[in-house]
Amino acid sequence: MRSLSVFMAVVGGVAVGAALGVLFAPEKGEYTRANIRRYLREKGLVKDEDGLDDLVDEIATELSKK
Repeated sequence: MRSLSVFMAVVGGVAVGAALGVLFAPEKGEYTRANIRRYLREKGLVKDEDGLDDLVDEIATELSKK
């Protein structure tokens, strides 16, 4: 259970960092979102748009439990 909490904390930190990066990005939003999608695919976190939606849902579920 503890390792899941650590994992969720890391994923949450990545999500917050990505959100701040998007807010303060000097590039167009479309280009920035494409870079984020590419990065997540390269790291194996998501394979397609549904995978990204599933990741967001999983994070939201875990955060709502706290």
